[in-house]
Amino acid sequence: MIRVAIADDQDMVRTGLRLILLREDDIDVVADARNGREAVEVARRVQPDVVLMDIRMPLMNGIEATAQLVADAGCSSRVLILTTFDDDAFVYDALAAGASGFLLKDAPADELITAIRVIASGEAILAPAVTRRLIEQFSRHRPRSPDVTSVGALTDRERQVLRCMADGLNNAEIAHALTIGDATVKTHVARILQKVGARDRVQAVITAYRSGLAYDEAPALE
Repeated sequence: MIRVAIADDQDMVRTGLRLILLREDDIDVVADARNGREAVEVARRVQPDVVLMDIRMPLMNGIEATAQLVADAGCSSRVLILTTFDDDAFVYDALAAGASGFLLKDAPADELITAIRVIASGEAILAPAVTRRLIEQFSRHRPRSPDVTSVGALTDRERQVLRCMADGLNNAEIAHALTIGDATVKTHVARILQKVGARDRVQAVITAYRSGLAYDEAPALE
């Protein structure tokens, strides 16, 4: 079972989400919260697999709550941001804070269910309308921070794979672009996440833009 907590300051939204999720045999809603502070407390106490986190909430917003949960080594919950505000700045800040995904509240129910399952499995997801464009846009306006011990430690092939990830390619598309097997891509992605200290693909892509790698020419391979 995938254990889910819902954090939203609107009772109707929490009730609606609960009804949608309870129709799924593999999802159990274990708790809810009315603000960011409660969301942090609930996640630490109940340890859900996924927290559905609204952004604009009283006492503590969803971005700050996400940052606290991600920084807490004792909490393994992953965060899926849900909001009615299709605002690039909010999206970037939420992802930079450590959220594993982002969906708008007007997304179809099946997209929400899929997103929860993907994130619970350890992957990351973005709303179809949220592309690398916003990550690139906001990364360009923030100081680059090359990290020679992480991005600099990648092999040429790993740098190519990371640049493909920054371009929004999935594993199958990367395999096709680089003419390598799917299993090889998975191995490269796992090593990239480990080397750059990223929890998932979204964090790795943000690192690629912050370090400037996403803007570099593709490295030549031997």
